Amino acid sequence: MMGYESLKEKIIEKLREIYDPEIPVNIYDLGLIYGVECQKQGEITECLITMTLTSAACPVSESLVDQVKNIQYLIEDEGILQLYPELVFDPPWNQDKMSEDAKLALGML
Repeated sequence: MMGYESLKEKIIEKLREIYDPEIPVNIYDLGLIYGVECQKQGEITECLITMTLTSAACPVSESLVDQVKNIQYLIEDEGILQLYPELVFDPPWNQDKMSEDAKLALGML
């Protein structure tokens, strides 16, 4: 079983492959991921991914949450991995949460 930091890096790597369909930036660099917390529960490693959306009325919210949950099937791991995306709207997302790369890609720098 890989260490939590290594697992968290792999999760973040996969999060960077998920794009908001209306914005050409991945959801991690867009600042939609607030946290990735992992812990061992018996034979299972559980990871809570706290995330938000650019808008509470986002029409693809269910699709994005499903894509995040499905990362667990993309990570080759010796143990059992269970991801739990938690959608929150507090604190609300704003452009300050975006990475420098995201701001650059959107012409904001």
